[in-house]
Amino acid sequence: MFENNMKRLGDYIRPVDVRNRDLKVTRLMGINIEKRFMPSVANVVGTDLSNYKIVLKGQFACNLMHVGRDEKIPVALQKDDEPIIVSPAYVVFEVVDTNVLLTEYLMMWFSRSEFDRNAWFYTDGDVRGGMDREALFDMQIPVPAIEKQREIVAEYNTLATRIETNKKLIATLEQTAQTLYRHTFIDNIDPNNLPNGWRMAPLYESAEFINGTSFAPSEYAPAGLPIVKIAEIKNGITAETEYFIGEKEDKYYIRNGEILFSWSGNPETSIDAFFWTHGNAILNQHTFRVVPKDGEYEYIWMLLKNFKPEFVRLASGKQTTGLGHVTVADLKNLKTPYCEYVAREISLQAHGIIKEILLKQQENQTLTQMQTLLLSKMGV
Repeated sequence: MFENNMKRLGDYIRPVDVRNRDLKVTRLMGINIEKRFMPSVANVVGTDLSNYKIVLKGQFACNLMHVGRDEKIPVALQKDDEPIIVSPAYVVFEVVDTNVLLTEYLMMWFSRSEFDRNAWFYTDGDVRGGMDREALFDMQIPVPAIEKQREIVAEYNTLATRIETNKKLIATLEQTAQTLYRHTFIDNIDPNNLPNGWRMAPLYESAEFINGTSFAPSEYAPAGLPIVKIAEIKNGITAETEYFIGEKEDKYYIRNGEILFSWSGNPETSIDAFFWTHGNAILNQHTFRVVPKDGEYEYIWMLLKNFKPEFVRLASGKQTTGLGHVTVADLKNLKTPYCEYVAREISLQAHGIIKEILLKQQENQTLTQMQTLLLSKMGV
């Protein structure tokens, strides 16, 4: 499509270096592996933020320090009206003429896995695989006619809008399920005066919590079963997913509809319970496969979701280098009011809600695959 129209990126963008001298901008952001801005987890107590760089709407920021090590360029497009600040080490740039190159089209190009793989060839000889600004600017991009760019962006945004609509619906359905759970097990229950047939039960007794497995270098393969880490739990199977061929104990294999509990990672963004909807796979360590002892998947999922704030608090208390964790000991110490037949009843009541959540998750998986296909065709 564009093979004869590859251009030097630096001919279409220019660096921006505006510092936060008057300290008016207070939103400090980093960039995650999904190439989106996120609140920074850096400890800036006592740090002079006047030297941090300001990023305005329509501008880009990227971190080039560990490209070779991470095999990815963390780069993001600022879409909010409110300015943000980023580390002085970040490179900030903008498109010179948006009548020639659309910012959204450029961000789509940055989102391609092929772009990240190609970036490795531009890294320096440092052990961390750093990349300087000039190397980034020397990379090649296709620049079709502006009308064609608009078509591509519109098609991509249509898919993105449908995905976002589904995410909002999923959030509403999850809230509905949580309201049902709290009304049944929290709001009308006195832990010190439980009804007949009720007891205070440790979370650990409600299900079997099976930690995922580790993988030797020889067990990774170009194809096979997807290895599920937190990135796969959040984003599904992508071009960055690793694969396994070999034999492991049956308990590590997962299928659609199973509950996964990520017990290690960033407390605010990773510690959570999820339904898996991306097909047969094998589970990496740092995530539990949760198998309800009474077969009440809906109840167990609602239970874990209800305890998320407490999980986040516990993980934050053990946080080191940005990561925290929830232990088996925590699951044994945390207790909840429990009644077997009520758990069974609430599972039946929530079944339709959970089914709709799973359907919307699977629909988003298909839409995301369509986005990936569109991105892959940009360089053809």
